[in-house]
Amino acid sequence: MQDVAHHTDITLHINGSDHAIGLDTRATLLDVLREQLGLTGSKKGCDHGQCGACTVLVDGRRANACLLLAVAQDGAAITTVEGLSDGDDLHPLQSAFIEHDAYQCGYCTPGQICSAVGMLAEARDGWPSAVTGDLSAADPALDDGEIRERMSGNLCRCGAYANIVPAIAEVAR
Repeated sequence: MQDVAHHTDITLHINGSDHAIGLDTRATLLDVLREQLGLTGSKKGCDHGQCGACTVLVDGRRANACLLLAVAQDGAAITTVEGLSDGDDLHPLQSAFIEHDAYQCGYCTPGQICSAVGMLAEARDGWPSAVTGDLSAADPALDDGEIRERMSGNLCRCGAYANIVPAIAEVAR
């Protein structure tokens, strides 16, 4: 029997399409994406917001889907790794990850790529990081140290960082 006290109907705008769904108000965005909508690109890693495997873009900003209640995303524009490509044309970061072999097992790759998309937008908007040298710079230089700092919320258990950083740097140029 469905608990109506914890159920609501909302519309999620995901990857350019609206999805009218009924859900438990306690469901995370990650669980709704994976279990109700079949968008399994975002991975469930730690389920505590510490690994970044579930990173998606919400209104253009990167967010851990495991920490977001889906009901609170009603009306937000959500982009998952599946929504980054344009048909058969991969997003430049997806192509760079392939070209640089910036993955091993691939489990963290969707979150890494979504986080990198958000991180590049933050840098373009002039947001500094903890290691940004010139805080008045309108467009912070994305050297390897800057990229590492900005991507520090995304973990790779295989240690593909040596290839992830150059892949992101290539697109940042």
